[in-house]
Amino acid sequence: MQEDTKVGFKDECGVVGVYGHTHAAELARRMLFALQHRGQEGAGIYTSDGEALHGKKGMGLIDTVFQGPKSLNKLRGNSAIGHVRYSTAGGNELCNVQPFCTGELALAHNGNVPDTEEIERTIAEQGVHRESTSDSEIILHLISIAPGKTIVDRIIWSLSQVRGSYSLTILSKDSIIAVRDPFGFRPLVMGKVGEKTIVFASETCALDIVGATFIREVEPGEIIIVGQSSVESYRLPTSEEEAQCLFERVYFSRPDSEYDGEPLQQTRERMGQILAQECPADADIVIAVPDSGIPAARGFAKALNIPYEVGFIRNHYIGRTFIEPLQEDRYNGVILKLNPIRNTLREKRVVVVDDSIVRGTTSKIIVAMLFASGAKEVHLRISCPPTKFPCFYGVDTPNRNKLIAANKTVEQIREFIGCTSLAYLSLAGLKNAAGNKTSFCSACYDGQYPIKVKHLLQIQAAI
Repeated sequence: MQEDTKVGFKDECGVVGVYGHTHAAELARRMLFALQHRGQEGAGIYTSDGEALHGKKGMGLIDTVFQGPKSLNKLRGNSAIGHVRYSTAGGNELCNVQPFCTGELALAHNGNVPDTEEIERTIAEQGVHRESTSDSEIILHLISIAPGKTIVDRIIWSLSQVRGSYSLTILSKDSIIAVRDPFGFRPLVMGKVGEKTIVFASETCALDIVGATFIREVEPGEIIIVGQSSVESYRLPTSEEEAQCLFERVYFSRPDSEYDGEPLQQTRERMGQILAQECPADADIVIAVPDSGIPAARGFAKALNIPYEVGFIRNHYIGRTFIEPLQEDRYNGVILKLNPIRNTLREKRVVVVDDSIVRGTTSKIIVAMLFASGAKEVHLRISCPPTKFPCFYGVDTPNRNKLIAANKTVEQIREFIGCTSLAYLSLAGLKNAAGNKTSFCSACYDGQYPIKVKHLLQIQAAI
């Protein structure tokens, strides 16, 4: 746990599930490849052959943990779940890599349960020994000790005590279960391969990689259980309103994934178009910070009829700097990842579009690189509002005192970064770009947390 940069944050991860395929482990592995952007530090797969659960997990990328088909030889069975993660407060250790397994059940979790003290006491009173520091393992043990005649009864009893974000895939010996919290914070979708195989994944791009047909999203508060002869849906007893994460649409999800039937590529282009309407700039070219800034930059350029150019070449062998656990790794990652194209930038007034500013250090490096490459002016445009508050629902953001927008005005941020001008997309503009089709969680921008947790007390006192 990195106390100097993080307090109480867990994971932004990816989960998958497969039921009814003779090569379930291989399908799960391929689907995890499509979700690698959601976690780079650990991966795991558990399978069931109807008699026992079999698992393998390890540190590193998918192709490190699962090096080809032979690495799956012991993962027998026609059903599987899988997980990719990066560490935050849970710690970058093998004991925290998912899925977790009790022998009877295995569980993969995307999300965060901020307050777990009462749940921990409940499982401790039953003599349950934890092997990790993860809230995900706590959920699994709670289900394992829960009363109830059926697995659905046990899940409903357990999750009625859990306040937080969770998209889960759960594996038993004879079924796959998918669960999404009542707020719908984290995405979870359902698809079908051929006539018999049902799959679940955090994003639709993972369905595409195995040729699955998208069926629908798992609804907030829904439990779907897939068995040998049926697919059944149940509901968690709740009156909560939806609060889907806006930052998934801004940054984390892949642009080829879909929300509300629309590829995020189009949503992000619309963010850029609205940003151009709200905060235009007099410039010669528009460039993007690749890769997540590209769609918004194209939309910005199109709206103002300014040429869109490729200003950086990205080294795709370097990971995503936002989810690097240490600050120095983040700094070195920018230098290694992006190389400016001098001929494109020289003597130009440049608009550079990025998806977000968290600490400001990455943007400062990028702006300095552009000026060093000959740009006359650098106008930084951000396709989301200022990030002023930490997330407690599964996205890695620092303490509030580490968030630059929580402590500086836009003009002070501009001075720190060193750009010619700086502007952000408004929250209303972001919601408009996202379609206003559902209720969103925008707590990282406005401090309006859908779930009140103990960690919020000092933050709310500082608002």
